[in-house]
Amino acid sequence: MSEMIIIRGLPGSGKTTMAKQIYSEHVLCEADQFFEVNGVYCYDPAKIREAHKWCQKKAYKELKKGNDVVVANTFVRVWEMKPYLDMGFKVQVMVATGNFKSIHQVPGNVVRRMRDQFEDYSKK
Repeated sequence: MSEMIIIRGLPGSGKTTMAKQIYSEHVLCEADQFFEVNGVYCYDPAKIREAHKWCQKKAYKELKKGNDVVVANTFVRVWEMKPYLDMGFKVQVMVATGNFKSIHQVPGNVVRRMRDQFEDYSKK
């Protein structure tokens, strides 16, 4: 059965790097991929919901094909992981805790707000 690894963390915490280094055999799914056009990151905040729906569909499709998947997104609030947790596959949740410069130039005040809102997750 396919497995899904969820890597959550603040911008600049090393989510993508962790995913690529540790889970190189897994299919990588990130909402940020939705905003990449010909290798250029073109973020549009008006499309963030669409990006997350796209990421969920991509992950589910790959899992159904029998592929292992790693999903790397901020997931500041626990409810943001729920669509993935409810897909019916084995899930492991990890937190990236590095402190690097955000490759997407997320402003410091936004990162601080996200840090203040970051919820603990422990599987019950």
